[in-house]
This record gives sequence, structure tokens and C-alpha cells, in this order.
Amino acid sequence: MTETPNPHIIDADTLTGEMRPIRRAVLALGSNLGERMTSLQGAVDAIADTPDVWVTAVSPVYETSPVDSPDDAGNYLNAVVLIDTTLAASRLLDRALAIEDAFGRERPEGEHHAPRTLDVDLVVVGDRRSDDESLRLPHPRAHERAFVLQPWYDIEPDAVLPDAGPVAELLAATDTSGVTRRDDLALEVQ
Repeated sequence: MTETPNPHIIDADTLTGEMRPIRRAVLALGSNLGERMTSLQGAVDAIADTPDVWVTAVSPVYETSPVDSPDDAGNYLNAVVLIDTTLAASRLLDRALAIEDAFGRERPEGEHHAPRTLDVDLVVVGDRRSDDESLRLPHPRAHERAFVLQPWYDIEPDAVLPDAGPVAELLAATDTSGVTRRDDLALEVQ
């Protein structure tokens, strides 16, 4: 994935004078506790309301079986949001965590795959790579997660996950049996 819409377009930060490129970013949303659809729509609204972020596409909603979760975890609703942004990846991560917190996301100690009211994951931010404990880009498990690949493919069929390959090929190699498109549900950009 390259920076889009054009890596040569620069946005000047009028406060600091810094020049920052516009990057395409892919965010994966998920919820399996509470009012799942309300949480997803709230996340889309909060992302769209973020300064220096422009939502370019929102995927269909999928109901998915939990992956690597406790046995009693309920099904998730999942979607993918494509954005263009001039925000640094670390600032975008801070915003994603703040959105999760606003929807009551709890992070029990030692439970990485616990049920959640809202999950907002950065999958890709331009061509940025990061292996920090707090920020891993591209997302280290996106290439094997049908609940990310399928909605992403729906809105960007020619997408490429950096260091992994075309989303279409990754999706073809992934088990999609627990992934069901919910045409009765739709997320909107306000």
C-alpha cells in the first residue's frame, strides 16, 4: 500500500509549519459486548470527527465468530474504515485508544483477547512500519484474520497489506467460515 491519494501532496501544519504527507490508513473495528452496532457507529462518527482525518470508505458490517477468545465470548460485529490523514501513527493510535475508552473498553490485566465493547485497531498507516510494544505496523495478525481481510477487500479489492501481500490472496488463504455479512446493518459517515 502506498501513501494516497498522492504521496507528493503535502499538508502544511499552520501552527508549527511542519510539512506532513497525507497517508492512507486502514482501521479495523470490532465489538462483542453491549450495543455492538451503536459502538461501531460511534467509532465511525468519532473517527470522522477527528481533525486531520478524512473517512474515505466504510465497509459492510460482518458478524464473526470470536478468534482466540474465551469460550463464552459472544459473536463480534466487525467493519473496516479507510481514512486519509496527516496525523502521525502515534497520534492516530492515541485517538483510537481514546475512542475505545469513550465506549467503555476495559483491558483486564493479562487478558489480550477478552470480550470488548469496542476495539479500534490500526492495521496500516501509509507505508509506516513499527515494532514498538505499543504500536505494531502493519498489524502483526491482520494477514490471517478474515474479519479484517473480508471487509477490507469489500471496499478496496486491490489493497496490499505491506510485508504480507495482496488482500485478495490473503483472504483466499484464510478460513472465512465464521464470517457472515450482515446486509441488514450498515454504518454511515455523517
